Amino acid sequence: MKVIRWLDEHIEEFFLVFFSIVMVVVIAVQVFMRYVLSSSLSWSEELARYCFIWLVYFGISYGVKKQRHIKVDVALLLLKERGKIVLQIGANLLFLGFALFVIFYGVDIAQRLLSFGQTSPALQIPMGLVYLATPIGMGLTALRLVQQIMKQFKALAGEGSFKVKTEQEIILEEQSSDKGSRD
Repeated sequence: MKVIRWLDEHIEEFFLVFFSIVMVVVIAVQVFMRYVLSSSLSWSEELARYCFIWLVYFGISYGVKKQRHIKVDVALLLLKERGKIVLQIGANLLFLGFALFVIFYGVDIAQRLLSFGQTSPALQIPMGLVYLATPIGMGLTALRLVQQIMKQFKALAGEGSFKVKTEQEIILEEQSSDKGSRD
């Protein structure tokens, strides 16, 4: 159970850090090779690009988990707490519908590319693996959206707490916690 809890809490962070490290190291090695040794690696830019693609899709899920996606706060300012939760549920349901749509067509495209046997030019990895970033990342996003929606419905029923914060409230909260940690 501890493993599942750890994965639930940290899977996005793990992959975000992993892909970021791989990108930075590969690009640094490429720069060193090109400018110091006057030689270059044929595969480095391709690997960095594919890591970035995976990083973006894990980042979407991380943004949902932390409730930090771009949103219009004007409507939130006009509503009371329950109204904010209802609005957030509606937005999450729309996002969930989009995520499911992307998963459905992403799996189809990845399967087709895997069946065609298309490989990347430099690394010779199946392109279907690169395209799997979309359904896997959006699948994790859909899972995070369902978790958020469940918390929101519980809060509406009075069984839990869920606070919808505007971006300004989040920033002010971060600043006060930073100030407190410096004192």
